[in-house]
Amino acid sequence: MRVLAIDSSGLTATVAVVEDDQTIAEYTTNYKKTHSQTLLPMIDEMVKMVDADLSSIDAIAVSGGPGSFTGLRIGTATAKGLGLALDKPLIHVPTVEAMAYSMYGCEDIICPIMDARRKQVYTGLYSFSRRKSEEAGMYDEPAFQILRTQMAVSVEDLIRHLNIYRRRVVFLGDGVPVCKEMLAEGLKVPYWFAPSFMNRQRAAAVGALGIRYYEAGRYETAAEFRPDYLRRSQAERERAEREKNAVPQVRRMTKEDGAAVAEMEHQLFPDAWSEKSVLETLEQPNSICLIVEKAGRTAGYLLAYKAADEAEIARIAVMKEFQRQGAARALLAELEAICGSDGINRILLDVRSGNAAARSLYESAGFKEDGIRQRFYEDPVEDAVLMSRDLPAVPTVNRAENSI
Repeated sequence: MRVLAIDSSGLTATVAVVEDDQTIAEYTTNYKKTHSQTLLPMIDEMVKMVDADLSSIDAIAVSGGPGSFTGLRIGTATAKGLGLALDKPLIHVPTVEAMAYSMYGCEDIICPIMDARRKQVYTGLYSFSRRKSEEAGMYDEPAFQILRTQMAVSVEDLIRHLNIYRRRVVFLGDGVPVCKEMLAEGLKVPYWFAPSFMNRQRAAAVGALGIRYYEAGRYETAAEFRPDYLRRSQAERERAEREKNAVPQVRRMTKEDGAAVAEMEHQLFPDAWSEKSVLETLEQPNSICLIVEKAGRTAGYLLAYKAADEAEIARIAVMKEFQRQGAARALLAELEAICGSDGINRILLDVRSGNAAARSLYESAGFKEDGIRQRFYEDPVEDAVLMSRDLPAVPTVNRAENSI
């Protein structure tokens, strides 16, 4: 089997052609240029040097994270583009697993560390075990062991984990220079650092491990491939912080919101409403349809119907990343205000008996349990808890007394 291997997850850019038990070619750089400048030219030059034909490869093994967000996106885009063009499957090889695999046969704890900034690292704990076979003096092939899967942790937490194992540790990766002092201060176990030819990412290791994963059925189409970031990018974290602190803003739903609401329906409910159903509800004169936004992003929605002096909530939902941030309460408060101005005296709803979080929210908002509708919900089958809230009467204004 022949694979093209790509790793641009860190400062190092590396590509290789690996065939069964040998590396045909490998090209590695660890320099200041961005991977967008180097990756494709490296692949092109490498395959020319060995007269390789990319159409003859069986798969593309790509380091799938964690690592640099930009680097992973460049590597992913390159691998997906080649995979689609060549109609070849992609093999997702976790970055730190491939780094550990490059220390083949080492029976110490292998600890790759990639600098994740803010005194955090991307890492995992690995080792190789060897058992003596029945034939005297012969050992089985080393077995790759995953002691702890890849993770994003603080250096302090990593040191604590390693001290618990009480085994010698070997470190490698671009996080070593950053963490050396902290490791020296905190570690209570023997440790050493991998030499220069083993202490960074190598595409040959990605390719060799990728072949094993392929043989085990661990591959996917180019369209299906997604990298593992483990942690959101700085821009995403800053946006999330802004959204978390933003005050929820509720407005009336419009036709332009139909597609977004339908998409949220499919993400949140097994019995999702279609866009057509949402728009039909919006057009009904007795409906109340609301959207809640945080920092300009649609966070959730509410759909309710009015009948006589009552209103029933048919749907209320908040996207997971906005839950517990006041969005649902803002929707309920706006519904109450609208109902009060429309002469509605009571709001009704039903909720799954097993949805403890929602029931707690409604109870804190003044809703009381009225009864149980058995086996009301499907997928899964579950009882519905009927709840209601009586609204305070809106005082009437005596025009004669207030016409000053």
